[in-house]
Amino acid sequence: MSEISQTNHSFFRGRRLRRTESLRALVQETRLSRDDLIMPYFVVNTQDCNFCKPIEAMPGQNQLSLTQLILRVEKAVGNGLRACLLFGIPAHKDEQGSEGWAADGVVQQACRLLKEKFPELTVITDVCLCEYTAHGHCGLLAGSEVDNDPTLDLLCNCALSHAEAGADIVAPSAMMDGAVQAIRAALDGNGFTHVPIMSYSAKFASSFYGPFREAAESAPKFGNRKSYQMNPANSREALLETLSDVEEGADILMVKPAMPYLDILRAVRETILQPLAGYQVSGEYSMLMAAISNGWLNKDAAILESLTSIKRAGVDLIITYFSEYVLEAGLVK
Repeated sequence: MSEISQTNHSFFRGRRLRRTESLRALVQETRLSRDDLIMPYFVVNTQDCNFCKPIEAMPGQNQLSLTQLILRVEKAVGNGLRACLLFGIPAHKDEQGSEGWAADGVVQQACRLLKEKFPELTVITDVCLCEYTAHGHCGLLAGSEVDNDPTLDLLCNCALSHAEAGADIVAPSAMMDGAVQAIRAALDGNGFTHVPIMSYSAKFASSFYGPFREAAESAPKFGNRKSYQMNPANSREALLETLSDVEEGADILMVKPAMPYLDILRAVRETILQPLAGYQVSGEYSMLMAAISNGWLNKDAAILESLTSIKRAGVDLIITYFSEYVLEAGLVK
């Protein structure tokens, strides 16, 4: 008998509660649920009902016509999807991004169709101009700079048009100063006091957005977005932006991206009482899919671990392109 076995040691025996699968499940601290997941969709204003264009940089994701969107969502809802986030790709772009608030815009049409067919589905709409402007920036230009305050009026137009079309939540993502306050006033002043705002409160100027810009056809034609999206090196600024949005009336706060900014998610969670969302962005998805496709990672295990890390950081909601797969594969309940 070894010396250690003859001694009454009081060290921590963590393995006791890891011995069997049922024991591990019994004491699991962080749990994913289908109620946590929000699936993004890219919907295209096209007359081709069969339009379903694969997004090369995001294997498994597609640009969809309205008809194809309905078919895709119908399957996802059948598997337990509770919420989606809509991005629109217009038929035409201009300097103002006017299709962003057109009554017959593609997101507005999608909202009406989805709420008619799936009334229990929570439909969230992205409120921004980058997909709709000819220059690809998120607001009106004054020379080569985005002009903050005039842009607020256009974002209000977008949010109102989405609410009128039946959106359950509007999600301003342009990172314009004062956007939440302006949109809240516009919604309240037009009878939409019941429509919540999910603000992209801490949206960083991240290199992980590359695949999204292919998907949404929203890459800026010149320059970059560093004057309005956040410096990835800053954490205190993220808290300032978040607290500002709380004061302006945001109902749900968001950090984007998620996995490279888990420290920000945790800091925000410890600072606010409102629900918190993390956006597992296109680059995070594409990196995992590339490794999975090469056989370097186990698909189900890697996806679940990545999502669990975001949930563990303190979020209530996760926007992820893996939502459909996770539900279809029965990885969460």
